[in-house]
Amino acid sequence: MRKTLVAYFSATGNTAKLAKCLSETVRGDLFEIKPVEIYTHADLNWRDKTSRSTLEMNDVSSRPKIADKVSNINDYDTIFVGFPIWWYTAPRIINTFLEIHDFSGKTVIPFATSGGSEMDDIADKIKTSCSEKADFKSGKRFSDYDVDILKNWVDSLNL
Repeated sequence: MRKTLVAYFSATGNTAKLAKCLSETVRGDLFEIKPVEIYTHADLNWRDKTSRSTLEMNDVSSRPKIADKVSNINDYDTIFVGFPIWWYTAPRIINTFLEIHDFSGKTVIPFATSGGSEMDDIADKIKTSCSEKADFKSGKRFSDYDVDILKNWVDSLNL
């Protein structure tokens, strides 16, 4: 039997809502990618050139530490990875998550939340942090919480 995991990072709650709906839709387990150091409101101030998120996003080698690893990653065939789009890409913590797990032989599908930024080449950017032997899909960006759009997307994946 195929088993699905929906892993997500959410700094403000928007991606968390979508991830919960997705896990119910695909009947998958839910895993929150939590940073060791939680982001404060000040950390997320993209207008402040010295804010934590700005410094991380300006450093392509930045890898914020995560609190927990998925201990049973080998149990899953399909892993959805969700995140808000920051600076036209995935937050660096997503690279951390992808790099500390072995996704060989698994299907990895990113999904993102954003009010305006598109997925464009985000999947290609984060794919480099994923196991080379993973089947990495292009993913989808959601601008709002729309259950019908989510379900139609899942159906189109033919999982």
